[in-house]
Amino acid sequence: MADAKRVLVAEDHPRTRHAWVELIASWGFKVEAAEDGQRAIELIASFEPHILLLDLKLPIKDGLGVLSEIRQRGLPITTIVISGEGDIPDAVQAIKLGAYDYLRKPVDPPRLRQTLNNLSEHLAVSEENQRLRLRLMGVGELGPIIGQSQAMRRVMALVEQAAPSSASVIIQGDSGTGKEIVARTIHESSPRRNGPYVAINCAALPESLLESELFGHERGAFTGADQRRAGCFELANGGTLLLDEITEMKPELQAKLLRVIEDRKLRRVGGSADIALNVRVLAATNRDLGEAIRAGRLREDLYYRLNVFTIALPRLSERLDDLPVLADHFVREFARANSKQISGVDNACLEALKARSWPGNARELRNVIERAVIVSAGPLITVADLPAEGALPPPPVPAPRTPETSASTPAEQPPPASDSPAQGLPVGQPLREVERQLILKTLEMAGGNRVRAAEILGISPKTLYNKLGRYQAKSDSEPEPADEV
Repeated sequence: MADAKRVLVAEDHPRTRHAWVELIASWGFKVEAAEDGQRAIELIASFEPHILLLDLKLPIKDGLGVLSEIRQRGLPITTIVISGEGDIPDAVQAIKLGAYDYLRKPVDPPRLRQTLNNLSEHLAVSEENQRLRLRLMGVGELGPIIGQSQAMRRVMALVEQAAPSSASVIIQGDSGTGKEIVARTIHESSPRRNGPYVAINCAALPESLLESELFGHERGAFTGADQRRAGCFELANGGTLLLDEITEMKPELQAKLLRVIEDRKLRRVGGSADIALNVRVLAATNRDLGEAIRAGRLREDLYYRLNVFTIALPRLSERLDDLPVLADHFVREFARANSKQISGVDNACLEALKARSWPGNARELRNVIERAVIVSAGPLITVADLPAEGALPPPPVPAPRTPETSASTPAEQPPPASDSPAQGLPVGQPLREVERQLILKTLEMAGGNRVRAAEILGISPKTLYNKLGRYQAKSDSEPEPADEV
């Protein structure tokens, strides 16, 4: 059969091995056999099986060792482990390492045949989905990733290569280029798609809270910890965790993160028990990582652990060929959302959009199109519907996704600003006081969103948190009333 699935049988007992090979071949599968774990690894490379039938008790390299190597290499092989009477703990460990199922000896042939047939049908559907994704990539779509430019086709190809594995990925790109969209597409295109997807913005939390948010804490671990709480790693168990703006994490916490990733287990803050993990880690940043390493903002060992794949996202100004298809996509999205009969963008408007500088990238374009759809009388968006360049505030940064917030729920956006934060600042005051009032007014304008306020001010969220902490300390020690934050 031209489309017959390939099955590798790894079994050390000669009679059992030959019996399985003959039986599985009679069911229409292509079969190879290995007598030990090392030979199984070699045949995985040359035979490229779809399904591995793996005895846990193998010489040279046992079944768990074979599974560990498959996992480290990120190979998409569906594995059924065969366990003896006393091998149940090992079989459970095999499932944690990614095995699809386990069967007890002696293996029941009808059950084995049904399992192989079910897997064969599932693999056929997966391959058809893969072909469909490749066809969509040909017209410039991969899930929510859109673009026909060469730069975006390279991004899609890397996502397609990285997604089936469990390998870590670093996603680099300026704010608004779509780093989280890429992360979610990797998750949705991976074998973990039915598991949880959790995202946390490392820049949006104070250093004192970030460790607890990542690893969880036990009751009484610190002041205010009135109950046990699972962290992002636990919530993402069996799925994918995105660490956004990872260079904003202090180096000491990066060392703990590295240990958790390598050991695949964690200990909650204030806890004494280790918790096993099966989490794929993705990291995103808008910084130059080489410079971040030189500046001590990113540990070199953590970088090398995460950097199995790197996906660099281009700025919108570097992929203007994609602007028409992006604009049409956003028009359709917001026309539906606002029940408006608008079908696209006219030619003059399209040329005006291409002439803009787009410092906020695709997110800024999305905001511009949303506003244009709202104000337009249709049927096409015109230049008159566009705001003047620079008239919109900087594109909103999503609020941090804490473990209680589903990654699929859009973050609440602050209201648009109508006044400059500097408006009404008095002259003739000390510079520190002017800075304090500017920061507090900007925070008020941003609706209390500190990440957004930091972006407007052109400082890092960490710097903003430190300054607000100093203002609060001053207000606690002085009789003058503090500005409301």
